[in-house]
Amino acid sequence: MFEPGSRYYALETAVHEGPDGPVQYKKRRFIPRNVNRQVLGEVRMGQSERLDLIAAKAYGNPTLYWQLCDSNRIMNPFDVQDEPGSVIQVTTPA
Repeated sequence: MFEPGSRYYALETAVHEGPDGPVQYKKRRFIPRNVNRQVLGEVRMGQSERLDLIAAKAYGNPTLYWQLCDSNRIMNPFDVQDEPGSVIQVTTPA
């Protein structure tokens, strides 16, 4: 259902029995509370900064932006992009 690098890959798949038959879905994902990763640096968000671009530079893969979200306890990546000047910690990926 999801690729191995996805934040949803390891989530349990559940089945809902609906009127039209069974529907598979992934269970809800919560941001991990204890993310103990080594801080590699910090990035001050500017007008042209995006989490996927930061992930591409730091990890070599823009789809790992969610690793930055987890480390910084960010639910919606667009929230931080709308706040120029906020500081994002770049950590080792999980």
